Amino acid sequence: MTITTEPHLAATEVLTVPRRKRRKGVRVHFTQFKWLYLLLLPGLVYFVLFRYGPMYGAIIAFQDYVPILGIGDSQWVGLKNFTDFFASPDFGRLLANTLILAALSLLICFPLTIVAALLLNELRVNVLKRSVQTLIYIPHFLSWTVVASLTYLLFALDLGPLFQLINGVLGTHIDFLTDPGWFRPLIVLQDIWKNTGWGTIIFLAALATVDMEQYEAAIIDGAGRFQRIWHITLPSIRPTIIVLLILRMGEVLNTGFEQIYLMTNSLNRQVADVFDTYVYFMGITQGSYSYSTAVGLFKAVVGVVLIFGANWLSKRFTQNGIF
Repeated sequence: MTITTEPHLAATEVLTVPRRKRRKGVRVHFTQFKWLYLLLLPGLVYFVLFRYGPMYGAIIAFQDYVPILGIGDSQWVGLKNFTDFFASPDFGRLLANTLILAALSLLICFPLTIVAALLLNELRVNVLKRSVQTLIYIPHFLSWTVVASLTYLLFALDLGPLFQLINGVLGTHIDFLTDPGWFRPLIVLQDIWKNTGWGTIIFLAALATVDMEQYEAAIIDGAGRFQRIWHITLPSIRPTIIVLLILRMGEVLNTGFEQIYLMTNSLNRQVADVFDTYVYFMGITQGSYSYSTAVGLFKAVVGVVLIFGANWLSKRFTQNGIF
């Protein structure tokens, strides 16, 4: 009996002692960092109340929601709102407009942020570097209302200085604010001016971690400035680029409501309507609460799928990801 029971007791002790140690370690950890967790608490409360709490309202996407009846008494219709949206002629137009703006943002605005960070990193005069950083950061703190107002002033018909300059040089008479062909270029230019400088902050932080000895070794080997950027700088910040690109993929269908709404008018609406503005027009102005919620839920689900898909592809081919 002693031969068979003692190993059993020893095995149970081996299994139970680490658990007690882990529990004790967790308690010690929370006790040691209790003030940090207390600082974290307001952020958690914010996300629970204003991010996860409102998700309950997504139920009306599967109902024929009537405000007087409320969520509990409104009639359930299943996937009818989704099928109506996919079958409507607006779906193809909205999807095309949204994807085009998202592609322009990924192909133009995102790389320009990296280029701006690389150029700032190459400046060796600290006063000049900080001055340029400050100048390109300032537009980020302006609201989209101010940005749209400046755009209307600069491109106003017959009065805007840029309207007169461009049309005077080209010998044309283009109304940039109402011409559908100029809507997307204006949106991209606004995005570049407002967000490029602010987006360089993360890349500059990543560039600060690059080992300077690699640059010194490359200089000794005769590498030029562009060769050092291509073979040392970009590979060093590749994980940061991939993480931000994956997060950008989740916002492919989220082109931003304020900017698009402020630049939309009756003449360019055919190319300006995106999912965000469509949800507003259908839900707020026309009172189709269930239908607009279904559109917004579709957009959110696609964003989640794109994040997981981009993360999977990134980990498969580059071994880098966000989770």
